[in-house]
Amino acid sequence: MPDDESFMRRALDLARQGALAGEVPVGAVLVRDSEILAGAYNQPIAAADPTAHAEILVLRQAARALGNYRLDGTTLYCTLEPCPMCAGALVHARVARLVFGARDLRFGGVRAKFQIADSDLLNHKVEIVDGILAADCTALLREFFELRRCR
Repeated sequence: MPDDESFMRRALDLARQGALAGEVPVGAVLVRDSEILAGAYNQPIAAADPTAHAEILVLRQAARALGNYRLDGTTLYCTLEPCPMCAGALVHARVARLVFGARDLRFGGVRAKFQIADSDLLNHKVEIVDGILAADCTALLREFFELRRCR
């Protein structure tokens, strides 16, 4: 879908902001009816909170704004494949669709290691689209970690 790339570009912009803040550059936006409801980047360092992943922050923002923890009809765009914690949160929030860029070969909770978000064992299945702007998402992460290794 053409909108998938534009919303992923917004998530990439947020990920770049996270990198500038010294956080692992992962960005996410939550969309319903082509409107961005929330956006965030990873903040576990700044927040001193291991759960402050971009996906979790976006779900929290949107749930507060809508007054409901169920986020039916939404699409989450994320630059990196969600971890198991975030994948489980997507299921609990009833997110309809997940679009992500780069696969997380170490901790991926959606495709690379586990298949939580669309598991037949759970009461809700998230539709998953992966690989949108994957090269850009991967390059951002690679550059970030290369710079950190040089320090």
